[in-house]
Amino acid sequence: MPPTSPTERPGRPFGAVLVAMVTPFDASGAVDLDAAAALAERLVDDGCDGLVVSGTTGESPTTSDAEKVALLRAVVEAVGDRATVVAGAGTNDTAHSCELAGQAEQAGAHGLLVVTPYYSKPPQSGLIAHFTAVADATGLPVMVYDIPGRSAQVIESSTLATLAEHPRIVAVKDAAGDLYAGSWVMERTDLAYYSGSDELNLAWLTHGGVGVVSVVGHVAAARYAQMVRAVDAGDLRAALALHRELLPAVRGIMTRAQGAVMAKAALQLAGALANRRTRLPLQDATEEQVTALRADLEEARVS
Repeated sequence: MPPTSPTERPGRPFGAVLVAMVTPFDASGAVDLDAAAALAERLVDDGCDGLVVSGTTGESPTTSDAEKVALLRAVVEAVGDRATVVAGAGTNDTAHSCELAGQAEQAGAHGLLVVTPYYSKPPQSGLIAHFTAVADATGLPVMVYDIPGRSAQVIESSTLATLAEHPRIVAVKDAAGDLYAGSWVMERTDLAYYSGSDELNLAWLTHGGVGVVSVVGHVAAARYAQMVRAVDAGDLRAALALHRELLPAVRGIMTRAQGAVMAKAALQLAGALANRRTRLPLQDATEEQVTALRADLEEARVS
């Protein structure tokens, strides 16, 4: 476990700056465990105190259960004594999600990220039953992931309030972007809110969020850590300056193409990955996209 385990971090159960880590592939398309370990070490050295392994940015829909376990073990071995390692365990199959959660716990994960069941569009009662079942499957703390743009279903505030009664459901990764609704949930529960949209990182922090789960953090973890410290210190002028400086990087990684595609391209430009290979149905960044991304990163002064 990290020196301060998730359950021993009041208010920040998973740390402050988490990176939703890409999954490196080798030239043949296989998961590159050595590259994953090296990338995890680089990211923690750069300033993040948590990693999400096998989230959507990790291309979890196209990696097997065995690959997920091997990847998680490699990352835990590389940085598990310095950072919180959170395993993506959510699917639209509750039984499968529970199985993934158990495998993640056995592989050494410190926590679980559980996304809203996508495509199926269950009722709110089904969401409560799903998240509760996954939380009951292990002894690990759970971060619920609300991303209606991909799941086609919003987790309602009343549902989050019910889920907050579970002793292991301790946080929300918000990619719904409803600051008003999130503020009400934070007022009424002890759930820790993490920004799940890089363009809203500062907004969530100033509304009571405790941290970020970032894709842009692949190249800007140190500056997001500075942003968190600035907000903690009440220095909103400094936090706003950092937010504005990073806008071109957010544009480059989050709007040029899908986040995993552009994060891998950014890491290749930085010399942190040997290639930018993805798995279908994603496609690797084009040369035109990489050229635009390079200009974005230069403007943001990140590499």
